[in-house]
Amino acid sequence: MKRVGIVMGSDSDLPVIKKAADQLTALGIPFEIHVYSAHRTPAEARDFALNARGNGFGVIIAAAGMAAHLAGAIAANTTLPVIGIPCQGPVMDGLDALLSTVQMPTGIPVATVAVNGGANAALLAAQILAVEDAELAAKLDAKRAKDAAAVLEKDKGIAERL
Repeated sequence: MKRVGIVMGSDSDLPVIKKAADQLTALGIPFEIHVYSAHRTPAEARDFALNARGNGFGVIIAAAGMAAHLAGAIAANTTLPVIGIPCQGPVMDGLDALLSTVQMPTGIPVATVAVNGGANAALLAAQILAVEDAELAAKLDAKRAKDAAAVLEKDKGIAERL
């Protein structure tokens, strides 16, 4: 199975990345996590992206706040799918990071999840990998069914209380 590469611009993004790591672990997907900044360590971020396919990665998740250029910088240096997680920072509640992540020029796509959407980034990465992995696709189907059952159980509980 291909691995998921996870890059965060700062260790302050770790709470968001932990949600992604937890989802990947639950699905049995191998991953690797790094801290590389698009601005402070651009050479390392570029090298990671350039070598990702050769190093066994199938998808890259990039999380950053504030200027949030990391996902775009990674995507500029690989043709692997890149999923951006805009992280909430002290400015504009993460809107600045969201806009920086989604405003990519034609030819350099970045899939973007919600602000602080670590769990969804991992699930999207899993769905991408599951295109060619029937076992992983079955795990995702089972998770969806379990999640649906939990909602229906809550619905039943509400009906009983009212």
